Amino acid sequence: MKHAIKRIAAALERAFPQFADTPSGQYRAWAFDPDHGFRPIERMQLPSLDDLLHLERQKDVAERNTRQFVNRLPANHMLLWGARGTGKSSLVRALLRHFGDTGLRLVEVDNRGLNRLPELVEPLAKRPERFVIFADDLAFDADDAGYRALKALLDGRLGGLPENVLLYATSNRRHLVPEPRHENDAGPDPELHPQEASEERISLSERFGLWLAFHPLSQDQYLDIVWHHLARLEAVVPDHEREQLAIEAARFATLRGSRSARVASQFAADHAGHRGLSGTR
Repeated sequence: MKHAIKRIAAALERAFPQFADTPSGQYRAWAFDPDHGFRPIERMQLPSLDDLLHLERQKDVAERNTRQFVNRLPANHMLLWGARGTGKSSLVRALLRHFGDTGLRLVEVDNRGLNRLPELVEPLAKRPERFVIFADDLAFDADDAGYRALKALLDGRLGGLPENVLLYATSNRRHLVPEPRHENDAGPDPELHPQEASEERISLSERFGLWLAFHPLSQDQYLDIVWHHLARLEAVVPDHEREQLAIEAARFATLRGSRSARVASQFAADHAGHRGLSGTR
């Protein structure tokens, strides 16, 4: 009997390990792994809000909401959605840089970690800092366990989130789950009440109090960001080279299939590095 109990206890410990480390004030960013618990992120790229161009509305809303949060005022969970490479994740990380000195902390979590959200947030409630749980590139099937756990927690069930925890999520999908084409068609549908099925699919995204949309850049906006990053990298571009460099930057974006802030930064790094190797600045 004792051996059976020990085997059961060992199996439970493997399935639900006790996490030794808890986020503390020593680090500003942590990652949550469902198998090993909290891990501090010692080196993290944190852009400045000033480096995020053509996102003025998104920055204003996100900065205001986060300022309310760190000042212990009511604030909303936030969903940042839109095209890839448009600055969604960079904005969240920039908020950590902006508010880190006033007690903001970031805990990164993936879809697997969302299955254990109640265990994740429990130790955070005992800390004096203000925690943003950051779910990057969030996407679900409607039957995912993480989808249902997150929906329940944001809905106030499972105890809800503690007062010092908010959720910021980024996604390429506005509603976080696939939306089948047949829901917009008038043809036969196996669902007796298709509108109810559609409402169920979007119910998670509605639990975020703020939605911020990120859209592809125009050509002029893209080039603005290229010039900004080149200046930040101290890569001087003479006036007589700017037209040719703009053509090269546009070609770079075409080959990547995306005209985004990420691609603009990558082009600037490629060009500045090439100039450095050739001995021209």
